[in-house]
Amino acid sequence: MSSTRTRQLGCLVVEGPHDAELCYRLLSTSGLKRVKLLSLLEPAFEPLVPTQFPHGDDLQKRMPVPLFLQNEQWAIAIHNAVGDSRLVNALEETLALLPAQDWGGVGLMLDADHDGSPAQRFDAVIRTMEAKHLDLPLPKQPGQVMEGTPRVGVYVLPDNQLTGTLEDLLLDSAEIQFPDLLPLALQYVDDAIVRGQLPASHLEDCFKPSGHKKAVVGAMAAVFRPGKAVQVSIQDNDWLRGPALNLPRIQAVRSFLHQLLLDRNVAV
Repeated sequence: MSSTRTRQLGCLVVEGPHDAELCYRLLSTSGLKRVKLLSLLEPAFEPLVPTQFPHGDDLQKRMPVPLFLQNEQWAIAIHNAVGDSRLVNALEETLALLPAQDWGGVGLMLDADHDGSPAQRFDAVIRTMEAKHLDLPLPKQPGQVMEGTPRVGVYVLPDNQLTGTLEDLLLDSAEIQFPDLLPLALQYVDDAIVRGQLPASHLEDCFKPSGHKKAVVGAMAAVFRPGKAVQVSIQDNDWLRGPALNLPRIQAVRSFLHQLLLDRNVAV
């Protein structure tokens, strides 16, 4: 890492925008702020900002600009891989722009909604990383941060043990943050499915492994931020604030992020 650089760099690749906002909220407790202006961005990150449109041949594709967070000490790039199949590819592309030795920590965050248990999903990711010869110190189990240059970790939501997604953590939070709204959202979704007289084709997503939980979270977010995506509610509302930060599964994610990206080996 450059001796003149004042910030430690960190990179995290996640599956989607909800996961990126989860990480933003949990890292913001250490004073990291979202960077909105290129003029304020850590200079080392400029190679990560696309300079041509379209990116590739797809005019509809969102420009792959990471979510940048920084303060005086740390600068973090959170990449939305837009699906689990591109997680390792996105990391490989980032390391091609900024080599591994420039980073303090790099990691991947995925979920265990389908395609196997958390252990199986972790093993598949590690095999892909090995096949690409990324020259990284690879962890031996999900949730572990492997020390080295850089530190490396892979986290499988919701807790590296059970099948699920980010929504499991949000529903953990809702039990204490929104105890009156949660049962109303649950009842609404259940009534809509059972008594809504909707064609089966309209309910396909609800019957996916985490579809019901996603529908409940979406119903609650629609109350907080009408017409906005769930990630806006994660950013703006109290899902990941106050007492929710002390819930065991949320605390575990937060500790992982701090150890991986901020080099903190103490409880947060």
